[in-house]
This record gives sequence, C-alpha cells and structure tokens, in this order.
Amino acid sequence: MQGNHLSRHARQVLTVTQGKGGLQGPGSDPSIARSWLRCLEDYHLDPALAVAPTVLEHERVLESRERLRQVLQIADGEMNSLHQQLSGAGHAVLLTDARGVILNCVTAPSERRIFERAGLWLGADWSEAREGTNGIGTCLVERQALTIHQDEHFRGRHTGLTCSASPVFDPHGELLAVLDVSSARADASRQSQFHTMALVNLSAKMIESCYFLRCFDNHWLLRFHLQAESVGLFSEGLLAFDGEGRIRAVNQSALNLLGNLRGGLLGQPVELFFDCRLDDLLGRATALASTSWPLRTRDGRRLFASVRGQQVRPLSAPSVAAAKPDEICLLDPALQNDFRRAVRVFERDVPLLLNGETGSGKEAFAKAVHQASQRAGKPFIALNCASIPESLIESELFGYRGGSFTGARKEGMRGKLQQADGGTLLLDEIGDMPLGLQTRLLRVLEERQVVPIGGEPQDVDVRIISATHRNLLDRVADGSFREDLYYRLNGLEVALPALRERSDKAQLLDFILAREAGRQPVQLDPAARRLLLDFAWPGNVRQLRNVLRTLVALCEDGRIGVHDLPALVRTAPLAAVAPVAPVDNPAHPLHDAERQALLAVLEEKRWHMTQVAAQLGISRNTLYRKLRKHGLSKGA
Repeated sequence: MQGNHLSRHARQVLTVTQGKGGLQGPGSDPSIARSWLRCLEDYHLDPALAVAPTVLEHERVLESRERLRQVLQIADGEMNSLHQQLSGAGHAVLLTDARGVILNCVTAPSERRIFERAGLWLGADWSEAREGTNGIGTCLVERQALTIHQDEHFRGRHTGLTCSASPVFDPHGELLAVLDVSSARADASRQSQFHTMALVNLSAKMIESCYFLRCFDNHWLLRFHLQAESVGLFSEGLLAFDGEGRIRAVNQSALNLLGNLRGGLLGQPVELFFDCRLDDLLGRATALASTSWPLRTRDGRRLFASVRGQQVRPLSAPSVAAAKPDEICLLDPALQNDFRRAVRVFERDVPLLLNGETGSGKEAFAKAVHQASQRAGKPFIALNCASIPESLIESELFGYRGGSFTGARKEGMRGKLQQADGGTLLLDEIGDMPLGLQTRLLRVLEERQVVPIGGEPQDVDVRIISATHRNLLDRVADGSFREDLYYRLNGLEVALPALRERSDKAQLLDFILAREAGRQPVQLDPAARRLLLDFAWPGNVRQLRNVLRTLVALCEDGRIGVHDLPALVRTAPLAAVAPVAPVDNPAHPLHDAERQALLAVLEEKRWHMTQVAAQLGISRNTLYRKLRKHGLSKGA
C-alpha cells in the first residue's frame, strides 16, 4: 500500500512538472510547481524514494544552537505559547536555523514519537535540497510565510504532514531562522491552516522584534507607526541609531513605513528622514519609551513615535521592602502571603520549590521573587529541563571548555549556572531532569562549584528556584528523582493555584489584557468578560494570555465581543462547581464524618484547592468529585 501511494504521488509530481497538471490538485499553486521543478532539475531528488532525513552529529547540533543561543532563548517562550494556542494535540512547533536544521521542537511528550517517525528530529536537515518541497525548506527559498499541505510535499513519505512556516529575519534583513508548525493529523484541511498560519506569522514577528531589541540594547531606538496605539506592538517600525544619530539597523516594518530600501538608510543621519533635530529626539527619550508623540517624515507624512534611551543599569538593587512585583498580578490573598514568605526565605539563601499545573505562572512568580530580592540587579536565568533534549541539557547547564569536543566553540560556552553567577537560576520542570545530571547538580549545590565539560572547577554564587507540575515525592518513590536532591531543593515549597482556583481571576484578566493591549484601547463586552471568567482554563494563565493576545491582535474596532471569542470558550460549560444539596442522612455517619473533615481542611487552607488536595493526599480531580458529592462550594 505504501509503495502504491509513493508511486501515485511520484506520477502526480512528474505530470505537474511536465506542464500537464491542469488547474486542480496540489501542483496548481505556482509556488508549489516551481518548488517541485527545483527538486527535480536542481536537486535531482526522487519523489518516490523513502529515505530518512539527514541528521547532524550531536556536536554540530550543539555548535548550531550556540550560534543562535539568543534566538533560542527568545523563541522558547513564544514556541510554548504557540503550542498552547493550538491546543497542543497533533502539533509540533519547530525552530530551525537558516540552513533548515531543526534546533528546537515543542510537542506533547506522548506525541514525540509520531513526529520523530515523520523525520522531525532535533538536528534533522529539512532544507529543500535535502527533503524537497516542505514548509521549512521552501520557506527558506521563498523567504516568505507559506503552508505546504499534505500532497503538496515533494517526497511521498511526507504527504502525511501539513506544515505552516514563517521566516525570522535579523536586524540587517538576513534570514536568521524559520518558525514552523507541523501537524500529522490526516483531517488537517488547508482551510484550517489559515488560523495556524496567522499565529505562526505573529509569533515569528514577535521573535524578530525581541531579537532586534536585544541586539541594540545599548543603542538609541526609535519606534514608530502610522497609528499611535500600534507603537509598541509587533507591527511597529524599529530603527536603531548611535549617539551621533547614524542609523545602524531597521526592521522590515520601518522600511515599509518609510518607503526606503535598507541600503539607503544604513549609516545615514536619522535627521535626513524625519523632520526633527537629533537633540529633540534624544530629549524625548525615556528608558521604557512608554509615551508616543507625533513625528513627521521629511516628505510630510505623520507618524507616531517614541524613543528609548540607552539603558542605565541601577547602581544598587532595591530593598525587599520597597520592591513590588510589577510583572505579575498577586491580588489573591493566599498568593500574596506565599509571595511574602518566598521572598523572605529566598533572601536567606533558602531554595524555593514551586509546584503548580502547567501554565500556572511558575516562571513569572520566580522572576518576581528575584526582582523583589537584593539580587534584582543581577541575572535571572531560566532553564526548562523538559524542553531541552537530554543530549543537550548537560552542556546547557554546565557549559563546556573550548575545544573539548569536535565542533565546540574555540572560546567555549558558559552554562546556565555560570550565566546566573551572582543572581538566580530557575530550573523549570525539574522533575524531568535526567537522573545522571541530578547527581552533578547536587554536587554543585553542595560545593558551590561548577565543572564545565572538559574544564576545571569554577566557583559560582547562585540561588536556585525549582519548579515542577509533577509530584516529586512520587518520582522519588519510583526512583526517577534523587531523594537527597529533593530535600536539598525543597527549602520552602509554594503551591501555586490553578487559574480556576484564584480569587483574583477578574483582576488578573484585566491585568493581562492591559499588558497585551499596550496603548491600544481595547474594551471587553460584559458578556464576553463573563464567558472568559467562567471558562475553566485547563492551560491556566498561559492559555488565558495566549487567548487575550490573539484577541487584541485581531481586534479592529477597539471592542471584543462574544463573537470574537474562540469557539472553545464560547461553548464551554461553566468552570464553577454547581452546588448540590447535601445529603442529610444520620444513618450514614461515615458520610457526615468525611464532609466535616473536608470542611475543616478547606477552611484551614482557605479553599486553596492544590493545598487541600496535597493535605488530604488525593488528586484535585478526586477532591472536586468529593465536593460535588457533599454539595460543598465556596460561600455555600
């Protein structure tokens, strides 16, 4: 059957490339036909040949990841958010370098084997010259966002995939990477990819903008757009210039808004293009560029702009008493108390262990603790132990000495522990750290020294915050997590509530919406707000943020109504547990005893469901079943 399919697909490719394809079928798209022709005439590929993709050696993958280290750091959060927005199931989010080599992959652990069988391995070369027409490789050639749907692939073995890819460019217009979402679902229609493609393109632009800002962190930065509310959003123009007013870099949006070619801008005085003196521009600069103002181009067009001044590092870190967690909403009283306790013990060098469901805000909480501590001016470094392949996590954590293996950088690489020296290291999803590395990490924590691969011991001063959605004691019991490391990391355990359990859900909704909207005026209709608050949010704060980000990006009239909400939110049952009349039956003393015991723990833990479940030694699902059984609900 597989052989017949490959033969049929090969005949279809040959028919199209010979100009006999007609107006229907996958080859009817001119870009697909061009790509198929390249595959035959330039690359001499066989569409019926079922060969496995070329995979780079481990050392070369390390070298490639090192070259794109900043991009990978920026992209990690966007890739996880994108995977969450796509509801996860059946999707792999991939990032490749400019050659088409896969450097990172985010997918559900249970689906990893499916995509690996499809050839989507870390280090696999998916350039068009290797794998024929595909989302990644053809995006690299065409230098534009595109979708390659099933039979549009050149090789017959890839026709089970649907791939939507978008290029990521550096500040100088050079192709830097490709962001791709691949689906192995047979029912993935081409129409269903319109939404996916929009999200991929948006995420790629976000990565581009963040990388631009990071590359020119020490330059003056002009941000501008035709609309005042769009300054600060992904579609804004970015123009970096030095202290003499010479333009050093521009993004594509800036070129589009100014109507210039890149070569005509670089090295030129910024005053040549804007009707404003350099001194006036610098005089309007602020550290955060939070206020926009009208700015005219030399040809009289009106834009709105803001200027970010060169960042000034604080001379001393703020005191704990004065620090406020501005990047996180903590209006839930129990969460406020947990935060205060966490900061107090963190200042005494007591390790924190954060436990909570995926997407509940563990990294945001950890960063807020860091910013509220005396280490606020020092590095905060996060390492997701689950998102980095086991073969790479050792070098990421401990670094390596130059020349320690084939392909290693001459100057070596500082690992996350060294990067966090003097500051804080967050080990996210610590429960997924390989057992062998747990031993090395324990030694680092005890000896305060790190040994890079092939190197000598080096002193480090780092405070550790760990986070996990797993029950580490269960993993200790099954032998997959070291007991001594568990007790070394668990100085204070903080159980972060799921979004559905938070008493400040309404304030959190407003907080995230305001941050995603920036200066863009956006209002939620009351009915839409009610649906958002009633939704169960299985993906927690991360899912809420992704939905709000999409709603803001698609909002055109400044209002978000019920019809704008995702179908998942509009049609979902209410998140709250409906109260059920308690069974008042004196003939069942065990029933009454269980109900009273439940009430006692609920009151003791102030209805913090994660803590209640932990206290009772049951899962949250079991806890909710017992609440329904006994007719218990908050306020009842």
